[in-house]
Amino acid sequence: MTGLAIAAARDADKIDTALAADLAAIVGAEHTLSEFEARRAYSHDRLPFANFRERHGKLAGVVPRLVVRPGTADEVERVVRLARAKGVQLIPFGNGSGVLGGAIPLDHEVMVDLRRLDQILSIKPQDAMVTVQAGMNGAEFEKALNAEGFTTGHLPQSIEISTVGGWAACRGGGQASSRYGKIEDIVIGLKAVLPDGTPIEVRPVARRAVGPSIRDIIVGSEGSYGIITELTLRLWKLPEVERGVVLAFPSLIAAWEAARRIMQAELRPTVARIYDAAESAERTADIEAFKRKPILAMMVFSGSEPMVTAEQEMALALAAELGAEVTSDGPYRHWKQNRYVAYSQKWQAAGYYNDTIEVTGNWSAIPGMYAAMAAAAREIFPDIHFGAHWSHIYPEGACQYMTIRLPPMEEQQALPLHARLWETIQTLTLDHGGSIAHHHGVGVFRNPWLARELGAGLGLLQTIKDAIDPGNLMNPGKLGLRPAAGAVEVRNG
Repeated sequence: MTGLAIAAARDADKIDTALAADLAAIVGAEHTLSEFEARRAYSHDRLPFANFRERHGKLAGVVPRLVVRPGTADEVERVVRLARAKGVQLIPFGNGSGVLGGAIPLDHEVMVDLRRLDQILSIKPQDAMVTVQAGMNGAEFEKALNAEGFTTGHLPQSIEISTVGGWAACRGGGQASSRYGKIEDIVIGLKAVLPDGTPIEVRPVARRAVGPSIRDIIVGSEGSYGIITELTLRLWKLPEVERGVVLAFPSLIAAWEAARRIMQAELRPTVARIYDAAESAERTADIEAFKRKPILAMMVFSGSEPMVTAEQEMALALAAELGAEVTSDGPYRHWKQNRYVAYSQKWQAAGYYNDTIEVTGNWSAIPGMYAAMAAAAREIFPDIHFGAHWSHIYPEGACQYMTIRLPPMEEQQALPLHARLWETIQTLTLDHGGSIAHHHGVGVFRNPWLARELGAGLGLLQTIKDAIDPGNLMNPGKLGLRPAAGAVEVRNG
């Protein structure tokens, strides 16, 4: 069963007044939302498939039973204990910026909106750490740190529409990940509430060797193992110097090889981005160098002198060996000005079927993986827009971030094509030894490929889930884990 039409959901809607009263006793009536339209705003995140359904008056999932907005960690604990006692399913909600359906209700769950937990609790420069509540807006968090001369180094495109807790819950990655790491490298401590209401703390210490990482059970669990209420993150001083460089490469092979050599030479550009021919052409039409060398790359070097200059000179020397030419910095300045703009919404609003898929591959696999995906996408729909860039690079390989866009057409024609594109790209990723997700997470939309990605590991995750959440009450059906008995299916095609 897939989600209902919005009108039908409204007609069939019934308020759970008893549960609303119990929740209001914890968080206050003004923070317990029961009116239909208020709840419908929580019925999906930014999953493109959900947006496709919405513009045709349909839901990808269902409308939540209620929405509750706790203001303290203690209130979160009390809400979870009440839900456990009554057998009520919960979904933690940050700002709904996820694009894989991780916050979509599938069985009329109660949404736990954490945005009232929005304060920085402490900044400790000597220990290079900051402690913040999970519901704080990402851009407000970074702005406050910048005012004190610091940065977390986690700068996702969604920074203005996401929360710090959401970064950790989805195991996100920022645009400066090649220097500072992804969020799992930045989180050093956390507090969360387990599915039975028990608070758990991972104390922020430099390192530990006391068994498997409890932190990493929570980070990336997308609310299936509990609700994050507080995070302690690494902290860096704002760079004294920052320089952006635009390069024209003769081929993708040359650009990939330069990125590999740079990272394996132990250099760490703050930002490194390589664009395929389709995405390069959109950004370089007026620059003469790209008529000879059509592949665009951008790198940003930052920190303090003399390290910035040394790192920049070494990296550019390696790039020059592969035929790179330094050009005018217009594409870099345009990217920096628009780095937090989400372009998908513009295309979707115009009736296109626009989506993004980010995967990872090792350097040895990326050329074949990219070629196979580009060819397959054009075989599925010859007039498709298929473009890719590599915006998170590591010594081992990189994230390949693809944009797929079908033109306006009937939903009955578009959705099967969209489903085939997802199936093909995720399958080819696994065929080439890659991972099906780099930073968007799993949500519900990647469920079909989790068994092949994780193998016996998926069974291990389910065993943990069953042990700490025997009623399957915490965000059921996500991460490839067992859905609730009455859940609708978010099914594409």
